[in-house]
Amino acid sequence: MTDLKDSARARTASAKRQRLMRAAAEVMHRQGAERTTIADIARAAEVPVGNVYYYFKTKDELVVAALSEHTHQLDLLTGELDRLPDPRERLKGLIGAWVAQRDLAARYGCPTGTLAVELDKGQGGLDVEAGKVIRLLLTWAEAQFRELNLPQPDGLALTLVGAYQGMSLLANALRDPGIMEREGARLLAWIDSL
Repeated sequence: MTDLKDSARARTASAKRQRLMRAAAEVMHRQGAERTTIADIARAAEVPVGNVYYYFKTKDELVVAALSEHTHQLDLLTGELDRLPDPRERLKGLIGAWVAQRDLAARYGCPTGTLAVELDKGQGGLDVEAGKVIRLLLTWAEAQFRELNLPQPDGLALTLVGAYQGMSLLANALRDPGIMEREGARLLAWIDSL
């Protein structure tokens, strides 16, 4: 009976930790890491503030948790795209996923990109952690271009991810989700032309 209780407690703790990680990612995307408080994250996760410290001792740990959530979401997306048999269709699916988030990007920018820029202005090396998430995306895109037997797959991946970051930044700066649609269509045509 004790094992069942311990197992249930562990599942509850794990679910609460996941809620806090998701909330950290969402709130930091909307408000920025600097302006986000632990109380903001607790409120978004529907967890008492005191409980947050059980899982994350510092705000920096919550930033790392937010980045882990970004990695998790990227893994889910690329895992889903990897089910497609053709790398060209995978790349186009990635672009489609970006464009589908156009309203969010127009309001807050790219979740990982904006956090990386903000963290670069601070101390403590958290910017390196954000760069790791972007590196995962570059590596995945490079593998798709490599599978297409295209020259310089690393450069093509950099062009693709750079284009996304640029259109996300411009959509946010101009508060125009249409930028994501127009540039997304341009990227789709570019992928077809390769």
